Amino acid sequence: MNQKQLEEKIVENYKGEEKMMILIFAQWCVNHDLDPEMLYLKAYPSQSANPSLREAIELTVSKEEAGDVADDTLLGVLSLFGNDDLAFVVTEEIQKMK
Repeated sequence: MNQKQLEEKIVENYKGEEKMMILIFAQWCVNHDLDPEMLYLKAYPSQSANPSLREAIELTVSKEEAGDVADDTLLGVLSLFGNDDLAFVVTEEIQKMK
């Protein structure tokens, strides 16, 4: 594998993992009766609609069908991808639930 192929593979893997992070966020929102797009816009008000988020929302299942997504798991995944603003908004929602 040459350098260019290695770089392409790394980017491809990152994009796949990023999609999984977005899906975890969207499913957590569904599980807590929250609108993922509204929370995302609250964290990133200057960004327009996120196509990856919309795609992830389409892949979510009802909270009755879904497994639990622990708060700490979601916050950890958001942190790995540097989504600190979104993690802050999620933390606010977690506090409201308690």
